[in-house]
Amino acid sequence: MKDIRSDWTLTEILDTYNSPLLELVYRAAGIHRKYNNSSEVQVSSLISIKTGGCSEDCSYCPQAARYNTGVDVHKLMPIEQVLSAAEKAKAGGASRLCMGAAWREVRDNSDFDRVLEMVKAVNGLNMEVCCTLGMLTESQAQRLADAGLYAYNHNLDTSEENYKSIITTRTYDDRLTTIANARKAGVTVCSGGIIGMGESAEDRVKLLLTLSRLDPQPESVPINALVPVAGTPLEKQPLLPIWDMIRMIATTRIVMPKTVVRLSAGRTAMSDEGQAFCFLAGANSIFAGDKLLTTANPDFKQDRRLFDSLGLKPKQNTVQNTLVNETVLD
Repeated sequence: MKDIRSDWTLTEILDTYNSPLLELVYRAAGIHRKYNNSSEVQVSSLISIKTGGCSEDCSYCPQAARYNTGVDVHKLMPIEQVLSAAEKAKAGGASRLCMGAAWREVRDNSDFDRVLEMVKAVNGLNMEVCCTLGMLTESQAQRLADAGLYAYNHNLDTSEENYKSIITTRTYDDRLTTIANARKAGVTVCSGGIIGMGESAEDRVKLLLTLSRLDPQPESVPINALVPVAGTPLEKQPLLPIWDMIRMIATTRIVMPKTVVRLSAGRTAMSDEGQAFCFLAGANSIFAGDKLLTTANPDFKQDRRLFDSLGLKPKQNTVQNTLVNETVLD
């Protein structure tokens, strides 16, 4: 059976997910080594360029205005501060900077114009530039592409069937449309989900089924473990067992062999041994730096020590950015 497929069935992926764990990891590790350099891990850094005050009702999110989570609302970050964060991230081994804004959707205004300038500025550092800004129209996606955006992140979060129990202020189709708009503009797609929100194994598998059927499949798939935050509807969810994360990473690698599988939120609750299992199972990217938007994350030094212990190295940026900013700081 060929490895690269877009015709997976629900039953096939569910059987894969539910297979004995060590056999699952062994299979995933073989596929990972066949299609990727297993000694390299792509390191990204995620910063919040506009924090809090979001009108959405995502049950997991501390930045939703309707929840009392103690997150301070901050306006759009100055470009100089973004550049400083990017330079620090690059020095720590990151080859990609992802900029997140707590918006429901992008609006054609001065804030968006500033984001475009940020994209151009970070391009000048020869880093891959990613944004996650909410819903996006075709024309907005094209403007981001013209500014040099490499990737757009827009997670599906969970299965379409489970989606309404997590979010009611936008639809699953809204998310798929934004992904399609980014793809039409020639921007690579970063889209994954969150596990540990009370979903079933079938919900997790249906998320992977949807992602695997995108044409082409996403270049990057983040797998997040829920970080329960006080004040959100999911604050009392138990922490995800590490074995569930390993099982999800391995299944993702099998279903999407060439995709960058990112071990994302929730790493502060994972042991070094647990993370090592995730890398063995096919994870080949992480977010580094002490913050993931508003939640805690291991810092660069911790990850460097872990990489040294496991014989891993940060992947170098192979994308040569052609847009070098000349005017944003004038």
